[in-house]
Order: sequence, then C-alpha cells, then structure tokens
Amino acid sequence: MSESPAGWNSFTLRDLGGLSGGKTPSKANAEFWSNRDVPWVSPKDMKRDLLEDAEDRISQVAVDEAGMVLYPAGSVLMVTRSSILQHTFPVALAATELTVNQDIKVLRPVDGITPKFAFYLLKGLGGKILSACAKDGTTVQSIDSEKLESFPLPIPSTAEQIRIAAKLDELLAQVDTLKARIDGVPALLKRFRQSVLAAAVSGRLTETWRELQTQKTSGAEISPAGWAETVFGDICREITVGYVGKMADQYQEEGVPFLRSQNVRPMRFSQENILYISEEFHSSILKSRLEPGDLAIVRSGAPGVTCVIPESLPVANCSDLVIARPSEKLNPWFGCIYMNSEVAQRNVAENQVGVAQQHFNVGSMKKMPINLPPLAEQIEIVHRVEQLFAFADQLEARVKAAQVRVDRLTQSILAKAFRGELVPQDPNDEPASLLLERIKAQRTAAPKAKRRSKALP
Repeated sequence: MSESPAGWNSFTLRDLGGLSGGKTPSKANAEFWSNRDVPWVSPKDMKRDLLEDAEDRISQVAVDEAGMVLYPAGSVLMVTRSSILQHTFPVALAATELTVNQDIKVLRPVDGITPKFAFYLLKGLGGKILSACAKDGTTVQSIDSEKLESFPLPIPSTAEQIRIAAKLDELLAQVDTLKARIDGVPALLKRFRQSVLAAAVSGRLTETWRELQTQKTSGAEISPAGWAETVFGDICREITVGYVGKMADQYQEEGVPFLRSQNVRPMRFSQENILYISEEFHSSILKSRLEPGDLAIVRSGAPGVTCVIPESLPVANCSDLVIARPSEKLNPWFGCIYMNSEVAQRNVAENQVGVAQQHFNVGSMKKMPINLPPLAEQIEIVHRVEQLFAFADQLEARVKAAQVRVDRLTQSILAKAFRGELVPQDPNDEPASLLLERIKAQRTAAPKAKRRSKALP
C-alpha cells in the first residue's frame, strides 16, 4: 500500500490462509433437510451485516455425511457469485457457527486480525474489489477467487484494528439512525398529501377563504353546508371507457399517444413507457379519445387513481381507463383532487365489480358521490393544493438528495478509516509488519504440527 500511515502494511487474503467455500447438500436426500440444525447461508441472506441465522438450515446429518464445512463465529462471508455483484459486493460477519453454499467464500478468523475490522475492510473496499476481481466470460456475475485472494489490502496493528472497528461501530450506528429517520420522511409526506386532499374536499382548507368572501359579499353565506351533494354523472358531459379491443398489432414507433393505466399516476400524467397508434386507428375509436381537461381514471390494478390530461397532450387515446369529461360545473383539477382523496378511494374500493379481476367501471363512476363547492371555491382549493403539494415536492427532492449524501457518507467514513485517518496512530503499537510475520510463521508451523501429531503412537 503506497503512502501508508506509520506502522501500517499491505497484505492479501492469501497471506491469511486464503478463502474457503461451501456447497449445496443433495436435495434428493431428505435427511439432509429434515432438521434445521445448522444455518446454511446463501446470497439471499447477505442483506445484513451480522448473520445470526439463515433463511435455510440443514441437518447435522448433512454436515456429517455431505462434507459440509462449519465456519465459526467471527468468520467473514463474501458473495462471489450472484447477479447482485453487478453493483454491490455483499460482505457479512458470522455471529454464530454456520455453513455456506457454493456462491459464498469465507475468511476464517485469524489470530491478530480483528473480525469486525476484516469485515469493515472488505465492505469498504467493495467497489474496488468488484472492479479488480470480476471474472470475465461468465453468464452469472462472479468474482475470481484467485484475484480476490491476491487483492492488496491495508492493515494496521491489532490494537489499531480494534480502535478502528470500535469507532466505525459508533459512527455507522449514527449514520444508520440518521438514514432511518430520513427514509421515514417520504411516508410522512405521503400522509401529508392525503391530509391536504382530505382538508380540500371537506372544506377545511378554504375555511378562512370563505370567511373573507362572506365579509366581501355583505354576509352572503358560502360554507361546506352549502356545497352541492351530487354525483359525477350529473357534473360531467360524458363518462366513458377506454378501448377494450385487441391492440397487439396496432402499436407503432410514433403517432397518437395511447395511454394505459401505468401512464396515470396520482394527480399527474406520466410519459414513461407510453405507446403510440396511427391516426387512422385513432379516428376509428374516437369514443375512447382523450382531450385536455379530461379526467383519466384507472379501472384495475390501482383503481380510482386519477390524473388530468394536460394541455401538452392535445390528441390521445387510451385503454383500460375510465374517461370523465367535466362540465362547466366542475373544475377538472378539483375533480382530480377529489378522486385521489381517501373519501373517493374508499368509494372506489366498495364499488368495484367483476369476478376474475375486480375493476372500477363507468357505472360506478357515474354514481360516485361528491360534495361540490361553488366553482370559485373549487379554483381556490386547486390553487392551495398546488401550493402545498409544491412544498411537499421540494421537501421530497431534498430528502432524496439527503439519502444520496447519507449513502455516500458510509463509504466516506470507511475510506477514511482505511487511510488511517479515523483514529490516531499510537507509536507504542506493534508494527503491522511484525503481525504479518507472526501470522506467516504460524501458518508455516501449522502443517508441521499436524505431521508430528500423526507420528505419535
């Protein structure tokens, strides 16, 4: 390692004895899987830093008869064969005795190498390991074990390893707490938006606005009690349904936009994965046309989710959508606000039809009840909802940016640790070079000890 801190050195996993692996006991032998005696780790378990168990377990019979290797607590596990290696190098620390499948490599505990330090080291250098050790020419993303065992790694004294691991435990726990709080904000914003919609359709959002209007009109009453209880069928020029015929041969690279349910999101139209049909086919199915200001309502999958067709989409068509064309009594955006509110969503859930697949249909939409404010108040409600949603959108953008920064913070802390910048060096610590020499001597002596034991009577 170049420019190492004082007392540090460079080593490889091969210097520590290399890596071991595992396998899958025969599924044909029921005894191997009859009891859940021993955790059997596969890549799907490698989502946690500390492994106390595994989703799958094997019997002691499998350990004894199938030649499974048991690894002690403190072993460091690495995924070396999985599609997840395209972007992540999963590493975990064994908290108990366990065994692994063929997609996992294991570094056994080594005297002088703190297990938690080894775990953090491999985790922190995961990106570099992926770049340097990826196996070429394989259909499943894999790590070349020989390259991994030869990858140069930095190492300080055992005492500094302990200090680094302890500091990382402390700092990364704080990062995890911060991340959990930030990750909880989108759910709060979702509830905030629903609260805004609930206040909008109940009249609470414009309560002070009505009071001001009452003063301006010399006492004329404008209140929720005066809102008109009606149904969508009475305040829409037309309510119809999208085209329901076969479409397999009708799509083309460009032409008239053809919307499906995935293009309708709560309160907004989505251009993602939009399809197109010809002008001629569009002209033959004009009943399912979409015009700016129409309400597009999802029928199945996420029934009731509604958006307003924007001015940027002057000509369009659709399938699997209910189409509601507001009359002059209904502001389209107020209709959209109402349909996405919990009040309307409950009604949608209660009025779905169908056996094989339930859906929300034209008849249910025509009978959908709505407490309709005067048009002027509808416009004011839309304005206020837009302002509050824009505020929520700004917060959401900041949350996403904060999530990115927090994710980078973990790697930044790990990188600092293995540059020797996280904790101070102690000149009284044993140099890492002596530690590596002792490990090498122990490894050299180990086979001789085995040979001597065989010679004993």
